[in-house]
Amino acid sequence: MAQREEATQWRNALIAAIHEGDEARARAQVTQLGARKARPLLEAMLEDTDAAVRQAAAFGLGELGGAASIRRLEHQLALEEARRSHDGATVVEAITQALGRIQGASARASLARRLERLVTMGRPEPADLNDVACALWRKRHPELIPIVRQSMEKLELPTPTALHGLLVLLEKPAEELLHWAADGSVPIELKGEVLTLLTEELPETLVSTLPAFISSAEPLLDTAVSHKGAASAYCVDLFSLLLMNPERLFPMLPEAALDRLRDMARKWVAATSSLKCSLQAAVLLKHLGRKEDAALLEAHRPADPTLAKVFDDAARALRR
Repeated sequence: MAQREEATQWRNALIAAIHEGDEARARAQVTQLGARKARPLLEAMLEDTDAAVRQAAAFGLGELGGAASIRRLEHQLALEEARRSHDGATVVEAITQALGRIQGASARASLARRLERLVTMGRPEPADLNDVACALWRKRHPELIPIVRQSMEKLELPTPTALHGLLVLLEKPAEELLHWAADGSVPIELKGEVLTLLTEELPETLVSTLPAFISSAEPLLDTAVSHKGAASAYCVDLFSLLLMNPERLFPMLPEAALDRLRDMARKWVAATSSLKCSLQAAVLLKHLGRKEDAALLEAHRPADPTLAKVFDDAARALRR
């Protein structure tokens, strides 16, 4: 009886952590129980009618990893795809992410088969392509290049997608990617797809390319801050990547790139076209700004108290 209650408490705690988006807490739950006890509970959770329970189970099996988890997750992936429902789609996303975290060729092959099924559908949702591309980027192996290329050819995608970004990253070494990012003739939408994947995982070897992506934003800035569009979306993607881990990234960037970022952030703080980018700019200034930038933040703080707090916190940090 005590064991059953303990298992129920563990299950509920894991589900709550996933529901609240606290992956660190969920990861600790799985680690705390251990693979021998956790696996049967997680596999039983995959049979629950509640999609939230199945999502938590997928996350847990992704943390456990190994061949047994891959087989069970791929089996469940086929079941969820067959549901053709919103609930099923949320679990498909969780399973795709879980397979992306598991090391080894088997997980990579499972994700490649998921991509092939999406291609067979004819017109997959962009979100589905994005999920698979992000998971495959975590695998980044030369064997994926022909698979991704063939998928793009079959789909005949008219505009850049995450698959286009994935192919760029798989084919280009760091030095070549740096020149590519600095090339003004490359569509900004395609560069944005690359940034999205780098936000998923940024290898140490590609940090040196970030100044080129920052420079690419400068000519777009006047357009970006005046209205929503591709230029604005690119700035959101760029800021999202840089703010993923500023304590790690900013010390690795040259002073010239940091100065460009500060100038961009100052312009964005006063903009109204993209609230998300303005909030990101306020956080950037908190890290990169100078004492005199505090007045700018205070002058343009939003009326909403929750949003204003982001500006206020940044201003206080700069004044200190």
